[in-house]
Amino acid sequence: MKFKFLALLMLSCLMFGVAGCGSTGDSGKKEQVYVYSWGDYLDPEVLKIFEQETGIHVVLDEFDTNESMYPRVAEGAVHYDVICPSDYMIQKMIGNNLLQPLDFNKLPDAKKYIGEEFFKQAETFDPGNKYAVPYCWGTVGIIYDKTKVTEPVDSWNILWDEKYKGQILMQDSARDALMIPLKLMGKSMNETDKDVLAQAQEMLKKQKPLVQAYVVDEVKEKLIGSEAAMGVVFSGEALIILQENPNMAFAVPKEGTNFWIDGWVITKDSQNVDAAHKFINFMCRPDIAVKNFDYLGYSTPNIAVKDLEENEEYKNSPIAFPSPDVYKDQETYKYLGNQMDEYYNNLWMQVKVD
Repeated sequence: MKFKFLALLMLSCLMFGVAGCGSTGDSGKKEQVYVYSWGDYLDPEVLKIFEQETGIHVVLDEFDTNESMYPRVAEGAVHYDVICPSDYMIQKMIGNNLLQPLDFNKLPDAKKYIGEEFFKQAETFDPGNKYAVPYCWGTVGIIYDKTKVTEPVDSWNILWDEKYKGQILMQDSARDALMIPLKLMGKSMNETDKDVLAQAQEMLKKQKPLVQAYVVDEVKEKLIGSEAAMGVVFSGEALIILQENPNMAFAVPKEGTNFWIDGWVITKDSQNVDAAHKFINFMCRPDIAVKNFDYLGYSTPNIAVKDLEENEEYKNSPIAFPSPDVYKDQETYKYLGNQMDEYYNNLWMQVKVD
């Protein structure tokens, strides 16, 4: 009889979802939003505040590259609501019908606080600004140890200097690696001419004996610990490294670089669309944006953050809040199609294995 009673009780909970069976609403299920973002890309305190204010539980998964994120979403392995991809990947997801247009009537803080110049730049991968709200942005440059590098660092050419053999860190990324020789050649980092790309690959092969390691997240620890003379880093990483190691300096090479933007999007198959809009709008609120900025160190498109920033070192940083000249006329990565994506990746794999 005991087991029969328990079974009936469980069945009642499933059928009716009433308060006595542990429900948190009329449906018996607490509202949730499933978020898929870069690793360590949100201040955990911000997520707690969102849940406290809205009653919406955030289920957070993290990825380390756009390329590892994409198939998980495309194959529908998990039904995410909100994702934070980079520019060219947003373009790819739009083209493959994986995203839904945003309702900007539900995003008043996005319209009010995200700078117009960033929405304008975002049109290069999101025409009409229909699908994405910029979250973080930055450039790619060279960070170097002033005690080991005494000459001016103003060109990508220094990454081929024999005197720094074994002291150079490169990004383990096909697009970011090939971008450098392409810029040195005066070409677009969205190049599709295979002869030109072969020349860029050959330059990387010649550089390989000088490279200490191809890295991603490890670059910060290595440079903070003065384990290398220089490394290719994102500007947000540079800000953190400079705080930890005052011997370091950061430069954006004269040949040009990548002006990247990561943005919030909502998936085509989102099952919590209203909650997803609430989450994105919350991320645009100035007091929340400044918390994320302090936590990450990456530049923000939110125009209210600088006035709210209390850390004078951050507030006056030319890396965190650079002159528009730093990113004016810089390129943003574009999605080049599946075949060209594969071609870039194969070129890069050949550099690493040869």
